[in-house]
Amino acid sequence: MITLSLAEIAEIVGGQPHDIPDPAVTVTGPVVIDSREVAPGSLFAAFAGERVDGHDYAQRAVEAGAAAVLAARPVGVPAIVVDDVVGALGALARAAVERLGTSVVALTGSAGKTSTKDLIAQLLQRHGPTVWTPGSLNNEIGLPLTALTATAETEHLVLEMGARGIGHIRYLTELTPPRVGLVLNVGSAHLGEFGSREAIAQAKGEMVEGLPEDGCAVLNADDPLVRAMASRTKARVLLFGEAPEADVRGEKVRMTPDGRPAFELHTPTGCSDVTMRLYGEHHVSNALAAAAVAHELGMSASEIADALSEAGSLSRWRMEVTERGDGVTVVNDAYNANPESMRAALRALAAMGQARQGDGGRTWAVLGQMAELGDASLAEHDAVGRLAVRLNVSKLVAVGGREASWLQLGAYNEGSWGEESVHVSDAQAAVDLLRSELRPGDVVLVKASRSVGLEKVAQALLENSTEGEVAGR
Repeated sequence: MITLSLAEIAEIVGGQPHDIPDPAVTVTGPVVIDSREVAPGSLFAAFAGERVDGHDYAQRAVEAGAAAVLAARPVGVPAIVVDDVVGALGALARAAVERLGTSVVALTGSAGKTSTKDLIAQLLQRHGPTVWTPGSLNNEIGLPLTALTATAETEHLVLEMGARGIGHIRYLTELTPPRVGLVLNVGSAHLGEFGSREAIAQAKGEMVEGLPEDGCAVLNADDPLVRAMASRTKARVLLFGEAPEADVRGEKVRMTPDGRPAFELHTPTGCSDVTMRLYGEHHVSNALAAAAVAHELGMSASEIADALSEAGSLSRWRMEVTERGDGVTVVNDAYNANPESMRAALRALAAMGQARQGDGGRTWAVLGQMAELGDASLAEHDAVGRLAVRLNVSKLVAVGGREASWLQLGAYNEGSWGEESVHVSDAQAAVDLLRSELRPGDVVLVKASRSVGLEKVAQALLENSTEGEVAGR
């Protein structure tokens, strides 16, 4: 982060110094919330969580080299005490970004945020030093921590922003005001929290409301709720998608035999062909969104196409494809799930299975609960089970409780019979079943909401096996 003295930090966050012998001491290391990540010159932000209170680790952090602790109470070591550590962290990030003058790109959406953020980062890295959100640290704590890793050399700061309610995106954009704001889509994720897609659109649209007049709102031309957000911004609007009127457009979209998207990229500066390393047709929209951002920041169509064709996933458990030494392919997409991403993953599985039909392989969908769907949960799980049958997935393994039973019931009602679908109680039961039945050429998709922890299934299938190359990384 930008170098600041403890006195300057106290002023920025409105805090009181405690046990600080020399306020001129500077913070030269990262801002961290885990005492194990402290480096010399760090600032340790102490949060009181449900299970662990960071204040209890203040002494350890200072002994490890932290210049001070950002805390809600005195901790017996050099500290800046504030009423609200989360708010103070945000204020510090806002001040740092303002001083650096870095170009900020922010994005949100119901699905595909992290994959698209990873693509944007890989494109912009070719254009200049770039810092981006690691994983899905897209909330009021993760976003400031990411912003505070930017330095004077950083040209682009790419920030993923999530929302659990109205006002959340607005708050995040006030911390790190973007010049380019991207909205990917409005889907069913968090429908149980928001109540309706219109409410989700209201929250996601906060991304473009605060953009400056010389900024750019990058909007999905293929999503009517996103496209309508053009009326909520004073910034210039740049449309992406497959619609004819999109400024950055994908044409001749197709899938390679092994399930990777390919298309012709059209931008206002020209067109070029793209064949992606990532798997699944849903990455077309993600790639076009990333291309629109890159175009806005000065990259040519050919530069964008080359970068998209070489880009992989920077975040784990997102369509992470690994071929075992015995020919079984494991697709770990277990980081999270919602109806849109579940459908996209199933279609990718079907395409990959189609490519391997000559090898006698089968497709396995190991699926668990999609959380936070509210009253729509039963219908959405039923629909996913039905889709698995329509796509001719060889076997559906529904893992977990009530929601998993709905997945299996949907498959049964759509025409699954015999052992084409099965409901098992937990991840271990799924692993035991798969280990006994998998054979060379099979493709296994593992996907559920993060709380289910189905990544354990994928990891277990890859243990003690001779793994091949991880594709799409």
